[in-house]
Amino acid sequence: MKVKLILILICILPFKLFAQQQWNLKDCIAYGLKNNRSSVVYENEKKAADAKAKEALAAYLPSLNVSSSFDDNLKVQQSIIPAGIFGPDPLRISLTQRYNTNSVAELDQTIFDQSLLTGLKANKYSRQQADLNIKKNEETVIYNIGNDYYQTYVYREQLRLLRSNLEIYYKQMKISQLQVQKGISLQKDLDRVTVNYNNAVSQIRVAESNLTLARNQLKYDMGFPISTELPVDTVAQENLANPPVTNVEATRFSPENRTDYQLSEINSQLLNIDQKRIKAGALPTLTGYAKYGEYGYGTTIGPAFNHLNPYSAVGLKLSIPLFNFYKRNAQYNQAKYKSMNALENLKLDSGKYAVEYQSAITKLVKAQSNLESDKRNIELAESVFRTTDLQYKKGVTNLTDWLDARTSVKDAQNNYLNSLYTFYLDKILLTPDMLPIDSDYALSLIDAFLVHHVIALAVETEDQA
Repeated sequence: MKVKLILILICILPFKLFAQQQWNLKDCIAYGLKNNRSSVVYENEKKAADAKAKEALAAYLPSLNVSSSFDDNLKVQQSIIPAGIFGPDPLRISLTQRYNTNSVAELDQTIFDQSLLTGLKANKYSRQQADLNIKKNEETVIYNIGNDYYQTYVYREQLRLLRSNLEIYYKQMKISQLQVQKGISLQKDLDRVTVNYNNAVSQIRVAESNLTLARNQLKYDMGFPISTELPVDTVAQENLANPPVTNVEATRFSPENRTDYQLSEINSQLLNIDQKRIKAGALPTLTGYAKYGEYGYGTTIGPAFNHLNPYSAVGLKLSIPLFNFYKRNAQYNQAKYKSMNALENLKLDSGKYAVEYQSAITKLVKAQSNLESDKRNIELAESVFRTTDLQYKKGVTNLTDWLDARTSVKDAQNNYLNSLYTFYLDKILLTPDMLPIDSDYALSLIDAFLVHHVIALAVETEDQA
């Protein structure tokens, strides 16, 4: 019983730990890099590239072929020796018999084939291309998970703010109900507050739906089971006064660091090798061979298999292409122009990536400025609302001013959340494609620092409410 109990605990414990684990951004990315299904695809492509390299190398390795044949010459072919050689009349003879067997083993070895030697150089670049495709996929996975993770946080904090607003409207609705019952307020005032309350309820339903969709998208990009709960880490709720400043001046850009540019460079190299391979097809090829066989014949089947005569040979085969110039020249020109276009596209990409980098820097600076401005605007809107709320309670102002002030707070909150999400996107967009990156570097740049700020804002709003 003790052994069974221990085994049960061993089986259950990992699931409990898994269920209780709090997932932060680094955990989500690390899990996604291991479990996203696209990683399997690109790993298989790398294995396929290795197999293709072995296939190309096999063309320069010895090849052994064994063949066997059996012929039933229903009507034996005859040869005619002209008259005057062995007699006055033409002589008909058969150089074979009805049944023939032949078995032969032949060993071939390519001694010189420049086109094959040139093609072998492509193996290195094919492996590099497969590795870069894996790296590119990892960058895509990191970006998608970072996007989903931040989106989940934004929707969650939006939901927190909406519930805070709902509580404020609910309290005001109860106050208005009492005022209507006492005859000190009109029914239309209660209806106006109730409309805002119902709108907040509808907005919460939409936010809950968006949060569910964002979580499911995060699970999908991680390769996480959709039906399993993913407890995203609730970051420590610290009151951070200002968002972090991103120092874009310290970043250095070089198009050669982009994975897309490196893939284009390798494609250019492969096209250049293909061009040289086609050109080398005009050179002679030399092959050595050795073969051993046995043949038999007879007027019946038995002797054709029982009485076999051995033979063997070694030799060289020289092949000189002479009359395929037009086809080869056409292929060479196609490869040449493709290679030239690849070089030109590299130059175009270099300029395009430089423009994209500058645009990303500009967007990030603007997003950061908007984020700081919208945060200050929330504080100003909250200050106005507190003053208006106090004036309304003292009867100095009316309900219209109170509702307008609360609407201004909601608008400021929405603007801030939108600015915050845009800032996240611009930051992670700048990371994987623009700068030299590996997974650890991505994790260090895509941090959860700004998330602290979102939650701090939500807590502050709840306290003020």
